[in-house]
Amino acid sequence: MYKIALLYKRRLPLPVETFQQRWLSEHSVRICKVPGLLKYVQSHALPQGYRKGELLFDGIEELWFADEEAGRRAQTSEEWAAVAKAGDDLFDTERTVILPIELHVVKDGPIPKDGVKNIEFVTRRPGLDLAEFRRYWREIHGPLASRIPTICRYEQNHTALSAYVEGRRPAYDGLAITWFESTGAMKEGAKTREYAETRADEAAFLPDGHLPIIITREHTIIGASFP
Repeated sequence: MYKIALLYKRRLPLPVETFQQRWLSEHSVRICKVPGLLKYVQSHALPQGYRKGELLFDGIEELWFADEEAGRRAQTSEEWAAVAKAGDDLFDTERTVILPIELHVVKDGPIPKDGVKNIEFVTRRPGLDLAEFRRYWREIHGPLASRIPTICRYEQNHTALSAYVEGRRPAYDGLAITWFESTGAMKEGAKTREYAETRADEAAFLPDGHLPIIITREHTIIGASFP
């Protein structure tokens, strides 16, 4: 399976609730027409996330195809172009980020019904080699973070190497996605020794300070039977 992630910011001053309703009811209908699409998930930022102001992104969209060639054909299709054109009044297209994804499941647990999905936007520490970053994140940090007891499922979405060809530098080196039973479970996890050890390890491969995150609830549009 080949995965593409799209990171979205709504076109202001569109209210968050209106944006989410239109994204789910209007935009999804158009996306479902894209050829070769096998699985389609939207993740909407929770309303309480806006209490202190705007978020970096209002949500993400994840699309799965049979393989990379199928994904490339989809992105050059008339249906994809129609989706992009129709979304001009919904999305701030200058802030949209599209990432080809290499998926690694670190903790293969079930996605909790009515749970929450935490999405971290990951960039590597300045000066760190890409290959070493990817190795460390997957082999060292991943198993460490997976020990946080309230995490139900943990996936690392590494930005695919195709995004780096010819000296290109994608906006993010990946997405760290974890699922919890609730926001309360997230808070409880943050009180544990395992969480403290995970945070302490971040300096080895991530920039100083907190990575930007959004806490979301996901909506599976197509492919609920896929893993």
